[in-house]
Amino acid sequence: MVNPSRDTISKYLLNIQGWRTKRKIVVIESDDWGSIRMPSKEVYEKCLKAGYPVDKIAFESYDSLLSQDDLNMLFNLLIRFRDKNGNHPVMTANCVVANPDFIKIEQDNFENYHFELITETFKRYPKHAHNFKLWQEGMESKIFFPQYHGREHLNVSLFMNALRRGDRDVHFGFENQMPGSIPKGTKGIGNIYVEATKYISLNDKEEKLAIFLEGLDLFEMLFGYKSETIIPPNYTWSPDFNKPVFDKGVMAFQGNHKMREPVPDGNYKYHKYFLGKENKLGQRYLIRNALFEPSMFRLRIKDPVGQCLSNMAIAFQMNKPSVISSHRINYVGFIDETNRDRTLKLMDELLTSALKRWQDIEFLTSEQLSREIRID
Repeated sequence: MVNPSRDTISKYLLNIQGWRTKRKIVVIESDDWGSIRMPSKEVYEKCLKAGYPVDKIAFESYDSLLSQDDLNMLFNLLIRFRDKNGNHPVMTANCVVANPDFIKIEQDNFENYHFELITETFKRYPKHAHNFKLWQEGMESKIFFPQYHGREHLNVSLFMNALRRGDRDVHFGFENQMPGSIPKGTKGIGNIYVEATKYISLNDKEEKLAIFLEGLDLFEMLFGYKSETIIPPNYTWSPDFNKPVFDKGVMAFQGNHKMREPVPDGNYKYHKYFLGKENKLGQRYLIRNALFEPSMFRLRIKDPVGQCLSNMAIAFQMNKPSVISSHRINYVGFIDETNRDRTLKLMDELLTSALKRWQDIEFLTSEQLSREIRID
């Protein structure tokens, strides 16, 4: 008998508690849509030349705004598949609604922060002017369903304080229209400035909440509906924020089985959740129990399709929906087309194999899953 791997054991343990169903529900949750990261191939090369090891971190190597070509290729793939009900695979696209306005911040001598809506960001990129229209077409085809991730994927106070004190790494990033920077000359250390909901004081905590709530209003303005589910950036969240977002219509949290809560001394408290767990406001927790992240090379996943299918099989065996984590980075070809092309080939294999193996699969959004749990 082959000994089960540590990952297999952890997936069984992850699926023990919580809501159950005999249905073969599949939800694809994808974070970071709309956020800027690496602006271009030219900036990537400039970072390497300056001593920033951007080739050692996947998000610095590949992640950027999807171009129009990237979106069309992804959508053309998803539209080819249907479940037993005739529905296409649908990507719950967790979006930010804004990015820093670098020009206005500099014109203001770094005294105040300014942002621009993602619709304006798209216009500034060379192959992205029609992105929002394509998003809307994806929504109409029911293959792309935006939910809220944050106002921007940026820790505003941390970012602005670094700019004001003249941090060279952050100014280098700023000059190249990047949200922060990884430390120069260090390997494997990520960009801490993207941790949008982390705070270090009670005043900072209030500011982070205000930013998050403003973003929810902007999301509704952009998309025409409230976001019933959210995914806090970097799984960082204070339970004190639950009631304010509930008042904005948030009924469920996406995420892992652990969320980290910042404390003012710079550390974290950890909170554990299981699928369908209900807080005192009636909000539920959705737990990701499958992984399809071909671009995240530091995870050292040799067989992304095989691993995801295995994760799905365990979930279905234990009468759980399969909630797949698959970040935007996997589908971006704007920096490196081979990154996008590899993932789309693997996604084709994944969907083909899954629908052949489980012919009664049902594709749902995170919002639909949360509603199923609440009415059960």
